[in-house]
Amino acid sequence: MSYVGPEFDPSQPPRRSVRRPLTVAVAALVPTCLAGYLVYQATSGPDGNKPARSLPASSSASADPDAPSGSSSSPASGTSPSGKDGKNGEKDKNDKNDKDGKGGDGDDNDSATKPSGGRPAANGPLKGKVVVIDPGHNPGNFRHPSDINRQVDIGTNRKECDTTGTSTNHGYTEAKFTLDVSRKLRTLLQKQGATVKFTQDDDRPWGPCVDERARIGNKAHADAVVSIHADGSGAGNRGYHVIMPGKVRSGSADTSAIVAPSKELGERIAGKFVSVTGSAPSNYIGGGTGLDTRTDLGGLNLSTVPKVFIECGNMRDAKDEALLTSPAWRQKAAQGISEGIAGFLRK
Repeated sequence: MSYVGPEFDPSQPPRRSVRRPLTVAVAALVPTCLAGYLVYQATSGPDGNKPARSLPASSSASADPDAPSGSSSSPASGTSPSGKDGKNGEKDKNDKNDKDGKGGDGDDNDSATKPSGGRPAANGPLKGKVVVIDPGHNPGNFRHPSDINRQVDIGTNRKECDTTGTSTNHGYTEAKFTLDVSRKLRTLLQKQGATVKFTQDDDRPWGPCVDERARIGNKAHADAVVSIHADGSGAGNRGYHVIMPGKVRSGSADTSAIVAPSKELGERIAGKFVSVTGSAPSNYIGGGTGLDTRTDLGGLNLSTVPKVFIECGNMRDAKDEALLTSPAWRQKAAQGISEGIAGFLRK
């Protein structure tokens, strides 16, 4: 048996007289042709006509190193598939500082490494609006006791520049909590087109002091300022509350113009926070409303733009601790605050 394909065309042998019996010649030719046919079949492609070609390295079916976990490249194309006490630094009798200021949360805190601030979306319902987020307590404050303990003017009197904040009984610090929620909140607001500024983003050794925090919002001409905190009250005290400025006209403080809009901002945040997180309003402050008014906080007294604080829960209560140390719940907290801010700015 012989086979002649497109890449196999042996030349014809010259004629010569046959000196051996024809049967001997045929017997010798059959094994040779059969071996050639088997070699061709082994190297032929699926159409049986052309030899198979190996894929280039870039088209191999190995996983794309830049693809999300669990995805792989297509073998055909080599590409991945589309796929607190309300203090803002003012000490409170319930605030118990973490010993080393760090703590070990062991909770998959996704803001252990500072993410990029990003930019606002080109278009969105909050385009042109400026929001200042004030993450309560710098993580480095504990290294600078003399700096954060110095007295600053808060309008009605003088108080400490800042504190280290509180922590859970297992060492998860308020400073870590506030940064994580604040960064999540920034992302949500920027997606809606808002310009977002921070008072601190773990980008300075300590501070700023409460009076500087207020000035940052004022200088930015912010449409809204929200200070993120978690309380350090006793066990059994649970829930969130939003702190709004009371009317103060003393020294360098005058909240007359911001009391009403701040109250509206606070009410909107409280309403959305409870609906998104499912967390109940505080059972120890605000009479079940989740709202509180204070005149002893420099961050509010010195503000000239609408501003509120939110205490997202009590770090010293075991049930609240389970929420505050959950990355998924912190995302909900940021979502609730974001929706409240958006509702206020879009009114």
